[in-house]
Amino acid sequence: MRKLTILGATGSIGASTFKVIEQNPNQFSVVALAAGTNVAKMRELCVKWQPKYAVMASDEAAKRLKLQLAELKLTTEVLAGVDAMCQVSSMDDVDTVMAAIVGAAGLLPTMAAVKAGKRVLLANKEALVMSGQLFIDAVNKYGAELMPVDSEHNAIFQCLPSDIQTNLGRCDLEQHGISHILLTGSGGPFRYSDIETLSSVTPEQAIAHPNWSMGPKISVDSATMMNKGLEYIEAKWLFNTSREQLKVLIHPQSVIHSMVQYRDGSVLAQMGEPDMATPIALTLSYPERVAAGVAPLDFTKVGELTFLDPDYQRYPCLKLAIDACYEGQHATTALNAANEIAVAAFLKNGLSFTDIAQVNQAVLDKVCRQTSQSHCSDLESILELDRMARELAEKWISERKL
Repeated sequence: MRKLTILGATGSIGASTFKVIEQNPNQFSVVALAAGTNVAKMRELCVKWQPKYAVMASDEAAKRLKLQLAELKLTTEVLAGVDAMCQVSSMDDVDTVMAAIVGAAGLLPTMAAVKAGKRVLLANKEALVMSGQLFIDAVNKYGAELMPVDSEHNAIFQCLPSDIQTNLGRCDLEQHGISHILLTGSGGPFRYSDIETLSSVTPEQAIAHPNWSMGPKISVDSATMMNKGLEYIEAKWLFNTSREQLKVLIHPQSVIHSMVQYRDGSVLAQMGEPDMATPIALTLSYPERVAAGVAPLDFTKVGELTFLDPDYQRYPCLKLAIDACYEGQHATTALNAANEIAVAAFLKNGLSFTDIAQVNQAVLDKVCRQTSQSHCSDLESILELDRMARELAEKWISERKL
């Protein structure tokens, strides 16, 4: 039985993880849950799963949860803060950690799980976007088992030889006959909209993803295709790709989740319903497969599958991310931080949809003029760069210039 800590328990990835656990109650045990400030949802989860520990991001949220659990006479120990999240990610009682806290907040507890040699189910993009080389080096040093959760990376993982699956970050694609990795994305809700109309897009329109059920931030990132840009950066680190080996392809139906092209002309694709329970089930049970609670794909109802090259005029954030990937870790860290601030402002109607890319571009240019890859030698310097980039993004939003 695998013993789990779920970081980001109250989010959409957390919900899909519980869906898989419910399908396989004798194979998985919930030891600890961690989340932000959603006390009501965490209380529900504690009642249902009765974990040994529950961690909230803030002292105030933890205090409220503790009072409510006491009234219910639950014995779950309530903790607060990043240090507590690191604690429940690295303790001996746990062998598997679902790393699904959105944003830079998830970086330290995810790294704590790696350094404790856990199986890390990686749904937190920032671990690789912000600290790719450090993270991969730590996985290798501490003998952690890295499992990609994102549907695209999980699809690529499934299409690769087992020798690569067990050597992520340090594999040699060419040696295994692989010519290209094809990273697919839906293109979001505005893939056919006139580019001139994008400046008037509302938050409500942007979060209405046509295929996937996701949180507001990641839905906006999907609409700008920044999400695909971040996934591109992740794929570069996970599969040790060169720029020539990694390509983005728009696939509106989200039936093929990604593909691997071999030098003999073969292309292996992983297909399925757009449900995160499928990749989560594989990461939990690998190398076995368990029920995910997802219906198999009915090919008689799939219809037409279409593919498009990405239009960088429509998706400037995607181009920024691809370029930043080869500029260095300082660039990807800054871009990720700026984007978090910009998307948050957009969701509060403080920024237009097209201004998101402008904020990201301005911050990236400023950071790349002032710093270099050498500024990202450890987690502390990476987090400091992240803080600086956030301040620059907030300054641009308030003043519309840097």
